[in-house]
Amino acid sequence: MAVKIRLARKGRKKMPIYDIVVADARAPRDGRFIEKLGQYNPHSTPATIALKGDRALYWLMVGAQPTDTTKKILSVNGIMFKKHLQIGVDKGAITQEVADKRFEDWLAEKAQKRESKIAKLSSDKSAVKTAIFEAERKKKEEKEAAALKAEQDLIAAAEAANAPVAEESVEEAPADEAADAPEATQE
Repeated sequence: MAVKIRLARKGRKKMPIYDIVVADARAPRDGRFIEKLGQYNPHSTPATIALKGDRALYWLMVGAQPTDTTKKILSVNGIMFKKHLQIGVDKGAITQEVADKRFEDWLAEKAQKRESKIAKLSSDKSAVKTAIFEAERKKKEEKEAAALKAEQDLIAAAEAANAPVAEESVEEAPADEAADAPEATQE
């Protein structure tokens, strides 16, 4: 019987959550399985993976073949690296203590990278929020400044319209009379 480690889809429409299962290769995708190893949620940031590492390693060691996606999930959690180290121990190339030390070092490095990536994601989100807030604040200030300038222009225009109109009518009247008078004499 060919055994696969693969994903079984669950969840609602367009929001899947996957179970990581060990199943017969001939069984349907969401059908019968031998053992459930964990769960994978690709919609959270970063993706959430809950996995029984010791059981996954057991199934890999007895010959279960992971699908491409499942292999990537197992690699991210270090199960594939642990399998590699265990094969070295079984062949006598390294001791169990050396294999455990290498795996612990790898886990520490991986955890540090993951923390820095999560910190960067959260800082990027806060930077984006701050930039959006600043852009909105600047736009609001420009809008208020434009409204204030328009109001000042209206006041200045009203003052200019009221004051010069009286002066212009007073000054224009004599000029009009003077212009009318020579025309009358010439005719």
